Amino acid sequence: MTVVIKTKVADAAPSGGELSITPLTGAIGAAISGVRLADISEQQFQVIRQAFHDNCMLVFRDQFLTIDEHIAFAARWGEFEINAMSPYLDDYPMVLPLSNRGKDKAVTENWHYDSTFKAEPPAITMLSARDIPVGGDTMWCNQYLAYESLSPGLQTILQGVRAEFTGARLAKLYGLDKVPSSLHPVVRTHPETGRKALYIGKPGDTVPRLENMTSADSQPLLRHLYEHSTSPDRIYRHQWRNGDLVMWDNRCTMHYAVHDYGDATRELHRVTIAGDRPR
Repeated sequence: MTVVIKTKVADAAPSGGELSITPLTGAIGAAISGVRLADISEQQFQVIRQAFHDNCMLVFRDQFLTIDEHIAFAARWGEFEINAMSPYLDDYPMVLPLSNRGKDKAVTENWHYDSTFKAEPPAITMLSARDIPVGGDTMWCNQYLAYESLSPGLQTILQGVRAEFTGARLAKLYGLDKVPSSLHPVVRTHPETGRKALYIGKPGDTVPRLENMTSADSQPLLRHLYEHSTSPDRIYRHQWRNGDLVMWDNRCTMHYAVHDYGDATRELHRVTIAGDRPR
């Protein structure tokens, strides 16, 4: 049964409507309607913030934000994250244009958290859809539930265990000689909600090993955790359309970008919000 929470807020929408929060699945995601992000009040923002923490990712249809409006909404959430390996827009150093590089150069066709090779990975990612083809869906999976559904024994074993995360895929894409890496706990505690999430990535080039272990010793457990993380009952798959603004919590969700649109034009703008060291 679909549950629609309608929250009446002062200055709710330009048309005088209501801000509505509609769950997208039983496990992750909510759609927010009845509001234009370029015009929200502080009271509306607080409702959206709570919905974000409750649902891990949010979808706002038909926003058609300008670059400045996208930046202004993102700035409400914290400081901007800048990745030195990525080519940002010349006049907007916090906006990363995402276009079709071809399937052979796609680095996101795997389940991953963003920029885990950094000592302080970003907290939040926001994508504004500007020119969308047929296809190119993105999927998200809830890593709170991935952790909570582990056996109690494995939860205990994983406490204090850290994994090495590398930027090998991006380094290859941009022709960098040095591959950045960081060690992070495989179970992290969200700094705002206090909930624990499984923090993992694709075994091999993204997560080559566990701390103080060889790759060969690490891979069986890493593969098990990775496969466990992406169970279908914890996933939402988004079909993009022009004007969408989608945001997700990079501290408790992994995502997967499907490249099934050949040579078609696909353009989105990404803005990320800085995070802290996983703990």
